[in-house]
Amino acid sequence: MGTVIWILLVAAAEKTARTQVVPLDVMWKYISSLGLVEALTFISFGSVCLFYGWRVFRILVTICFGLLGLGLGVWANQRLIAGNVIWLSLICSVFFAVLSVPFMRWGVTLLGAISGGILTAGVWLAAGLPEEYVWAGGLVGLIAGGMISFIVFKIAVILFTSLGGSSLMVVGILAIIYRYMTGGDGGRLQVFAEANQWFIPSVLLIPMAIGIYLQNKLSKTDQNWAG
Repeated sequence: MGTVIWILLVAAAEKTARTQVVPLDVMWKYISSLGLVEALTFISFGSVCLFYGWRVFRILVTICFGLLGLGLGVWANQRLIAGNVIWLSLICSVFFAVLSVPFMRWGVTLLGAISGGILTAGVWLAAGLPEEYVWAGGLVGLIAGGMISFIVFKIAVILFTSLGGSSLMVVGILAIIYRYMTGGDGGRLQVFAEANQWFIPSVLLIPMAIGIYLQNKLSKTDQNWAG
């Protein structure tokens, strides 16, 4: 989930992303920059989040809000203050991370709503609907996800941890394919993904659906977890 938030924040700050509804250029820039160790780390950590996110959701919420604060600090430095980006970003990151602890339930609800929006926006794109109206599909999921997350805490936890784990795994796997399994021509994969708007949402939603199913099943047998 933190990966998705970070990419969206960076995309909003870059000029090249302003002409795109879905910031594929920003995503591929990060994928192409990942080395083998980083990609394997993403896959490993993503697997934990995807299948056992309900066990570590508190630290995941703190990390997500820390990344959110970091991104807002960088944005504020570039747009408003033009001061020391390091100190401002660190202060914002620590502030948001600490703030998430006493407001954990509200943080989970917010992340669940965002995850619902990303989920339905992905379904919109995977179905081949117009990209310029993807915000409509995302808005439906944002509202529905927010309402469900506010009512049922467990659903919010499973929703945002499954999305976060899926995004980490997909980024890591695509990075390995891009750099090591395309015969040195990773650009072909990028061209294919950009020409077929269903590709990225599909490879993101399939692991996410598996994670939602498994987390829901595994959490039912864990008597120590109180959702």
